[in-house]
Amino acid sequence: MTVHPAFETAGIARPVQTKLFIGGDFVDAIDGGTIDVYNPFNNETICQIAEAREADVDRAVEAAKAAFPTWSRMDASDRGHLLLKLADAIEARAEEFIRLEALDAGHPVRDAQKLDVPRTARCYRYFGGMADKVEGFLPPVYPGFINYVQREALGVVGQIIPWNFALMFTAWKMAPALAAGNTIVIKPSEITPLSILRIAELMKEVGFPDGVVNVVPGYGHTAGARLAEHPEVKKIAFTGSTATGRRIVQASSGNLKKVQLELGGKGPNIIFDDANIAAAIGGSAWAIFHNQGQACIAGSRVIVHEKVAEEFIDKFSKLAKSIRLGDPLDPNTEMGPLTSRLHQERVLEYAKIAVEEGGEIITGGKVPDDPQLAKGCFVEPTIVRAEMKHRVCQEEVFGPFVTVTTFSDEEEALAMANSVIYGLGSGLWTQNLSRAHRFAREINAGMVWINSYKVVHPASPFGGVGESGYGREMGFEAMHEYTQPKSVWVNVDAQVPPHYVR
Repeated sequence: MTVHPAFETAGIARPVQTKLFIGGDFVDAIDGGTIDVYNPFNNETICQIAEAREADVDRAVEAAKAAFPTWSRMDASDRGHLLLKLADAIEARAEEFIRLEALDAGHPVRDAQKLDVPRTARCYRYFGGMADKVEGFLPPVYPGFINYVQREALGVVGQIIPWNFALMFTAWKMAPALAAGNTIVIKPSEITPLSILRIAELMKEVGFPDGVVNVVPGYGHTAGARLAEHPEVKKIAFTGSTATGRRIVQASSGNLKKVQLELGGKGPNIIFDDANIAAAIGGSAWAIFHNQGQACIAGSRVIVHEKVAEEFIDKFSKLAKSIRLGDPLDPNTEMGPLTSRLHQERVLEYAKIAVEEGGEIITGGKVPDDPQLAKGCFVEPTIVRAEMKHRVCQEEVFGPFVTVTTFSDEEEALAMANSVIYGLGSGLWTQNLSRAHRFAREINAGMVWINSYKVVHPASPFGGVGESGYGREMGFEAMHEYTQPKSVWVNVDAQVPPHYVR
């Protein structure tokens, strides 16, 4: 464990864990490899973590497999109680997690305080209460028979989480899996591993049995690939890019493991001419600029009615220009850096592509002029006027980058909304109730927000259609994702005649 000066500067006085967590212990990687972790605000190295590779994943799976019988047979209310204790422990250490997310992921402390940490604790608490409420059922079958269907844990579950919401997505993945009785090998991103390693420490402190959760930070092509193909892993749950999702599906075929994918998005955000424009502007800014646009459900395509387009664009761009960029540790900062230099370069490249295709950059599309931000991975809030055929309207940019396109009637708006391969989040702003419900039915998306955007809750299923993946996080749907049905037949007094008569 280490206390790097960067942690002390960030107000984190305690040592930060940097080893793998396997079988209830923090251990070095077998080959001793390490990965540098950077602060995206200034690109300085803040620590080195152990790099899990194939052999480390294998021993983590063995630990999870050994722990499964005890964990899955534990009274469900006891499993739930441990999740509730974990939620309490996270809240008690909220300030530490807030600062870890700011330092490691670039999340402004105001966002981590209001959103990341409370949402994380709420998720563990929700599924802590869910653990003993997973019910089977009794189908009506033949006279003389009782048939009951019970839901059982899958076994060892592999989980791969992305770098954009490292703390929160850890809860989304682990909480339902643990409540259902599975054991876990989880691979956080090598870019943002620190919060989950702290979660692992808390799990040990509050009493989770050894081996129930194992944390193996590493690269996707080594640790992630091994987890996806491992014959003892019964399910793989992945959040990330669609391209990587396809590779995971291929790797999973060895033992036909269950696969759950939450992939890319290109969310349409439709502004009708009867919308409350002030609310639509504020909601649209939240939809794309929160967390620097690094969200799969971001409202990255504004589709606005031509009657209100100029008013909307003028006010929307003024709001974008007013957003305060700065040090994520500064409570006045409204937008921090992108999470890595490589990703910053990718987003800036899309600004060039937009111009090359004939689009117009209304605002942004570059790094800030402020020399104090020059070392960081910043991109200004960017609004681009573009056409649906342009790449910037079809491909996921995953940054503070939104396209604006106009429409003239409902049919055109719906066609634009459904013109991409993705189907994750979507939104619309209107005061016409009939139109709102009609569009909610017709938009190809797993989630639709009406006069709002990016509202999530542990009770509501989260996921997409098309190339945004399949399966659902959150809600009771998630408990079905992490269990399987077993049908049991009991002959009570059925008189079954012999099939073969001699």
